[in-house]
Amino acid sequence: MNYILFDDKSWDNLLPLTFTRPVCEIRTGIFTIKEKWENHLNKKVSYLTKDYLSKKFPLLTESENILINGSVFPDEDLIKNINELKNNSTLVKNEQLIALKIDKKDISDFNFNFFKNHKTTEYQKDIIKINWLWEIFSLNSKAIESDFKWVTKNRKSQPISSTNNLLGKENIFIEEGAKIEFVTINATTGPVYIGKDAEIMEGCLVRGPFVLCDHSTLKLGAKIYGPTTIGPHCKVGGEVNNSVIFGYSNKAHDGFLGNSVIAEWCNLGADTNNSNLKNNYAEVRLWNYEAEKFINTGLQFCGLFMGDHSKCAINTMFNTGTVVGVSANIFGEGFPRNFVPSFSWGGAHGFSVYAIEKAFEVAEKVMERRGINFTDTDKNILMKVFEMTSKYRKP
Repeated sequence: MNYILFDDKSWDNLLPLTFTRPVCEIRTGIFTIKEKWENHLNKKVSYLTKDYLSKKFPLLTESENILINGSVFPDEDLIKNINELKNNSTLVKNEQLIALKIDKKDISDFNFNFFKNHKTTEYQKDIIKINWLWEIFSLNSKAIESDFKWVTKNRKSQPISSTNNLLGKENIFIEEGAKIEFVTINATTGPVYIGKDAEIMEGCLVRGPFVLCDHSTLKLGAKIYGPTTIGPHCKVGGEVNNSVIFGYSNKAHDGFLGNSVIAEWCNLGADTNNSNLKNNYAEVRLWNYEAEKFINTGLQFCGLFMGDHSKCAINTMFNTGTVVGVSANIFGEGFPRNFVPSFSWGGAHGFSVYAIEKAFEVAEKVMERRGINFTDTDKNILMKVFEMTSKYRKP
């Protein structure tokens, strides 16, 4: 069977993180949602996403296909129900489409009302689904626990050096090539997973649930509160609490990051801090692109959300519930506004447009340092985002 992950309405509510990716490329726990499905299905999957993203994230079809909602986490019972679907039948949960079996010829006509005209089965158990930006960190504990069980099943951790101070050692899993010396890890509060060739430098304090993915580094003396995920090829220092960093991004120095989500190719300058609690302890409101206004999150603790390729200078301060778009460059004293549009250049004293040619130059240099080409496909995606977000920028 051919499996395809599709974007539903949550793609709009997960902007700006989804400007540059399908929903299933969001990382929670150890893996992206796509990787979770591939792990559980033991098969590669493809994408059904926005047209401008489809070259980088292609659709592959066969005569028979199962479309799966890319914002939903897999589990054994859900996969069993999905695989039992008959042709042109759907699986739903509370009127949300989870999966459907469909012929190749019908994929071009697919829409979210498909199930209303076909045989539907209501899924009886609970699902985990990412609908809102803040759910990426608020559901991260469940995601870490689920992924940890899968990745450690019938496997043995690499030995951990006796120089380390460990609590709950049975909940710690170290992959091959990881380096950990003179570190305190408390895994009694949740599992701790350290990926291949990752390093935790001396003096770090780690409290689970925590994930450090392949080739990433915790800098000297970092303080990490779970549930936190640091994706592959990142460098992180200072204090981090209940946050997710997708990958290829750096927060290499002191400063606080809490209840936040940082996408790829971002850099937070030394002593960057974000607030995750309002002075009056009120509910945090967050910019929403679909509503084009600030909406209630229901949360008292909510921090910073930053899209791909955005950067901030040393000593940058972010207010509670700040949304930064794609390829923004933030600097200067004071707090910038709580919504920073994509391709903005400036700070608290105002923004100008970050010329897209300059943004391309920086992206190419940053990606080249990690041995990754900045392709014409990447340029076209950023150009589309530049066009889509122009109405939010002052000329």
